[in-house]
Amino acid sequence: QVQLVESGGGSVQPGGSLRLSCAASKRAFTMGWFRQAPGKEREFVAAINWSGGKTYYADSVKGRITISRDNAKNTIYLEMNSLKPEDTAVYYCAAQSENRIVVVSATSYDYWGQGTQVTVSS
Repeated sequence: QVQLVESGGGSVQPGGSLRLSCAASKRAFTMGWFRQAPGKEREFVAAINWSGGKTYYADSVKGRITISRDNAKNTIYLEMNSLKPEDTAVYYCAAQSENRIVVVSATSYDYWGQGTQVTVSS
């Protein structure tokens, strides 16, 4: 079992920045971030592999969001810049229990955090 705890959410104006963190109870395989806005399905945001050498991004966030991991701390980060109102959602951290090819589907992740709210509004 891997416990995941997110932090760093909050409210920011359009164009602003936020940094989310997700601390895992132990090292996990691929880890990722998903988000869910009210009335919408949970969607993939970004993922990073075991070593941190491979990253994956949704088209909607490419160029604005960076995922990284610090394996010494069992923590991943999501650096979000140039935030838009449509980025408003609950952001969830997720982890895989084994090395899998699919990283963009929520069903390929075994462990989930409780979520952290990100609100982008003027």
